[in-house]
Amino acid sequence: MKPLLVVDSPKRWPLKIPGMELVSSYQYLADPEYAQGPGRKVFNLCRSFRYQAAGYYVSLLAEARGHKPLPSVSVIQDLKLAPVIRVASQDLDELIQDNLRRIKSESFDLSIYFGHNLAGGHDKLAQAVFNAFPAPLLRAHFEKNGHWRLTGVKVIGLGDVPESHRPFVIEQAERYLKRSPRKNKAAPPTRFDLAILHNPAEETPPSNKDALKRFVHAGESLGIRCDLIEKDSYGRIAEFDGLFIRETTRVNHHTYRFSRRASAEGMVVVDDPRSIVRCTNKVYLAETLARHRLAMPRTLILSEENAGDGIRSLGFPCVVKQPDSAFSIGVKRIDTPDGLDERLEAFFGESDLLIAQEFVPTDFDWRIGVLGGKPLFACRYGMAPGHWQIVQRVEEDLEYGEFTSVPIQKVPDDVLKLAVRAAGLMGEGLYGVDLKVVGGKAIVIEVNDNPNIDEGVEDSLLGDRLYLAVMDYFLRRFEEPRS
Repeated sequence: MKPLLVVDSPKRWPLKIPGMELVSSYQYLADPEYAQGPGRKVFNLCRSFRYQAAGYYVSLLAEARGHKPLPSVSVIQDLKLAPVIRVASQDLDELIQDNLRRIKSESFDLSIYFGHNLAGGHDKLAQAVFNAFPAPLLRAHFEKNGHWRLTGVKVIGLGDVPESHRPFVIEQAERYLKRSPRKNKAAPPTRFDLAILHNPAEETPPSNKDALKRFVHAGESLGIRCDLIEKDSYGRIAEFDGLFIRETTRVNHHTYRFSRRASAEGMVVVDDPRSIVRCTNKVYLAETLARHRLAMPRTLILSEENAGDGIRSLGFPCVVKQPDSAFSIGVKRIDTPDGLDERLEAFFGESDLLIAQEFVPTDFDWRIGVLGGKPLFACRYGMAPGHWQIVQRVEEDLEYGEFTSVPIQKVPDDVLKLAVRAAGLMGEGLYGVDLKVVGGKAIVIEVNDNPNIDEGVEDSLLGDRLYLAVMDYFLRRFEEPRS
């Protein structure tokens, strides 16, 4: 179905944008015909978005109908909150100062049309404001009092666009709507849209380029159109039915903001915000596993006051971890008490709490992938040559141990059950549970919210079936509200 361009009065606005249907706010709100088509894009260009005005109701009913409004009701409300504007100004401060440094006046208004400004020099700032407050037409106000600040952002209607800017609005609307053609003509019709967030420059991404291509192909075979997006696509999130994060997640990071925004829009999200918060902090993980009495290495949560005594009680060697450590970074083995206080001081420079665990050496770690509460894949990761972890950095390079993919049915039963139970404590999404077997007993090391699925490693046994299983999970979640 064509995207809808909703305005107060189409007769007063002769502008036609190819590929879009122009309707009045009254038509959209009152005509049952426009209540059809879940997933339909609705670009709300009404003049007023005050509470219970027509513009407000267009976005509100669009969400109720399963449409994808721009702006969403949450964005409309955010624009009314001074603290939200202040936070946005702080987040964008460096960009604001750099972009407006040549402006001589004490105030400046920036018109933003689908994330772009008529003057190319202000385009990065326009995109950043649009990402913070996704709406088709915006006007941002900046004031200078020795230092530039964003002091207000408002949604504008078509009538607020100068005549000379209208060709640019058409151009940007067409650009925003443009989608690359489907490569596989034999694929089933697209029923849902999935955004896959990735970072091509990431050194150790959770999925390599070939794996991403196979996710896209698997989705397409099920009628899910997959778009590979990057962090500058934050303002586009509402276009999609789901978000699949294939970039290393952190709480104080754009991956978490993407997850929060997508979740607020009612989308299917992997990794969801709750999973990111829980799994990326080892303090939470240790407390949760202990409370539910899941087997794990002897573990202590340390503060600066008790760290030395706590580590000595564990004995040496032991492993010390920063709460938000990932990919073996921020994880150190302490072999002797020599220089312990100095080493701990460096750790506590980053966090008020640390995790210390007894050291349990093994030849390999189990990694069980769990999706929707069920085992997805199993691998055994060997230790890096001459090292106690599965990966080690040697100068500028990373060295890995050998890996072996294992059929789920051949995984020891206690390993599988413990992995599924540990993942269930974190949520219902996609997890990678790391375990060891010590003295014939399975123990949990970590639960990761963003497990690696790389072409040639985790898929070496299952092949395309692994990617299809993940996409089928999204498909089932997409269809739940409609079943």
